[in-house]
Amino acid sequence: MRRGKEANLIVFVVDTSGSMAARSRVRAVTGAIMSMLTDAYQRRDKVAVIAVNGNKPTLVLSPTSSVDMAQKSLDAMPMGGRTPLAEGLIMAKDLMEREHRREPSRRPLLVVMTDGEDTSDAGEQGIVTAARTVVKSGLSGNLVIDCEGRLKIRKERAAVLAELLGGVCVRLSDMNGDNIKTVINA
Repeated sequence: MRRGKEANLIVFVVDTSGSMAARSRVRAVTGAIMSMLTDAYQRRDKVAVIAVNGNKPTLVLSPTSSVDMAQKSLDAMPMGGRTPLAEGLIMAKDLMEREHRREPSRRPLLVVMTDGEDTSDAGEQGIVTAARTVVKSGLSGNLVIDCEGRLKIRKERAAVLAELLGGVCVRLSDMNGDNIKTVINA
């Protein structure tokens, strides 16, 4: 995902709804973020986290390179409820555009941890529209981490989302905090 040695803004959109095993996603994203922030001083990276649950997405961690601030915010990440995924994607796009205007040399990267289902009123069409909006804004380097689990019948919604975003999709079951960091740093 990463090209060159420029500093990045990595925005995580994490599905912490009741539809999936939210705790495993939070552990994975916490591990990845803490691992990245520990060496952030070398690359000058910043990370942000948007939790997607309840009635609307929440910015739980504003862009930062502070390990302490990240740990406190991630420990208090909300869980349960519906999945307003489309709104979370738009919130991430808006955040990345705003930060890019402030620091044009910082490259924005989007990492979405989800099963790809939007259980809010927006539904599947909302995800398609939101993904197209992200792509139209020129954001690239998108990664979707599929958290659907090991079901007999997989719906592959996360893979479809990755395709819509022009990114890649990997399965959470094949990842841990260090692996996520490695994929982002590649």
